[in-house]
Amino acid sequence: MSEYSTIRTTGARTAAQIDEGLRAHMNKVYGSMSIGMLITAAAAWAIAGLAVTSDPTGATVAMREGQYLTGLGEAIYMSPLRWVIMFAPLAFIFFGWGAILRKANAATAQLAFFVFATLIGLSLSSIFLVYTSVSITQTFLVTAIAFAGLSLYGYTTKRDLSGMGTFLMMGVIGLLVAMIVNMFLQSGIMMMAISSLGVLIFAGLTAFDTQRLKSDYVAHAHHGDQDWMDKAAIDGALSLYINFLNMFQFLLMFLGSQE
Repeated sequence: MSEYSTIRTTGARTAAQIDEGLRAHMNKVYGSMSIGMLITAAAAWAIAGLAVTSDPTGATVAMREGQYLTGLGEAIYMSPLRWVIMFAPLAFIFFGWGAILRKANAATAQLAFFVFATLIGLSLSSIFLVYTSVSITQTFLVTAIAFAGLSLYGYTTKRDLSGMGTFLMMGVIGLLVAMIVNMFLQSGIMMMAISSLGVLIFAGLTAFDTQRLKSDYVAHAHHGDQDWMDKAAIDGALSLYINFLNMFQFLLMFLGSQE
């Protein structure tokens, strides 16, 4: 935050240029994030449509009366492939994304983000088999409103949120461990506790990451490194995308109506 104040006081023209560049940078962040969300939603909806059929001919798994899994549905939801689908996005984030940002150009990083969004759509498609379309849409709208408010707070607040970062990331690690443990325990109470904490943690990360993106841009703006700025916008889009996605999934456990 101190860098922002320093640069803004170096001259009116410089301050105006920084403000204009910052707005363009954040528009690119939100634009890339929005495209990623659209790709995820389209992929999830399309795959769910291909995974379920009303024709029992050749089907071996019945979801409910009048609905059966297709061969694709059995492969991605019931075979060992489901574990690959589940953990592939995590592997991408922890082992692949950093290398892409270091070695690839901005266009490649953008493409990698959209491929990641497609993979998330594949793993997220199962929600259409569990929850009603109306409750999914309602939860998405609630998440969008909450996300917009939290991100606006992070962008406009004068309070330094940097101290929250370490605490929130520790919370994310704790959530991952708890979720893996609960995959074996199958505890409904534990899942509700995880969901509650998840909403709070990713709400905090939304505000924190928005302020971080703003501060990082201002700190580097005077260098004029366009490649860094382009990749920083894509990296920021991925961060906010992940925050939105997790808030949506955890809220869906509270607000979603099952089929």
